[in-house]
Amino acid sequence: MPSYYAEKLAAERLQQVYELAPASVRRYLAAEIAHLQARLPSGGRVLELGCGYGRMLKELAPWADFLTGIDISRASLRMARDYLAGCPDVALAQMDAVCLGFAPGTFDIVCCLQNGISAFQVDQRALLAEAVRVTRPGGRVFFSSYADAFWEHRLAWFRLQADQGLLGEIDEEATGGGVIACKDGFRATTVTPDRFLSLARGLGKSAAVDIVAESSVFCEIRI
Repeated sequence: MPSYYAEKLAAERLQQVYELAPASVRRYLAAEIAHLQARLPSGGRVLELGCGYGRMLKELAPWADFLTGIDISRASLRMARDYLAGCPDVALAQMDAVCLGFAPGTFDIVCCLQNGISAFQVDQRALLAEAVRVTRPGGRVFFSSYADAFWEHRLAWFRLQADQGLLGEIDEEATGGGVIACKDGFRATTVTPDRFLSLARGLGKSAAVDIVAESSVFCEIRI
């Protein structure tokens, strides 16, 4: 349901999602960023898929020579321009993550964290294939999803979002097994370590998968 991120969960409303996050979720978000920062080379060109209002781009700015963020939401990108005003060498573009308007091998690093691989509601293999295509030989691609052990914290966070009207009402009967379902049709799924490995193999690539802080499934593909 891409309209959620194009409209309903865009810009200031997306920012609210992170502002109301409980302490356990804030630790998860910080751990994801720290894990990625520790694996970034100094300098280079970095692309973030689904950059929203620029929350993660700001954290990555000290590690990159040039940052590019793409998102489907025009409203989020407008907000990102202000949010990233103090960050030099940043480009933002409205773009579909499975149909990127970049030449092959443009970037040193491509990242799509915080379960974008599921949240985008697109063909996952096509999404990884595009990320791989625009990454130069010797570069790296990073994706993440939620770990099973984080289920209760994640569900509590989504309930807070629903209570604030940021999501539809949680459909408790349809929610479980890693899937959060809302009565308006929104569904939030996850990607398992085995699924990440299978997707990488399907592209002829090997992947390293780690569980970070018992909250994130983190996949790294070396190109």
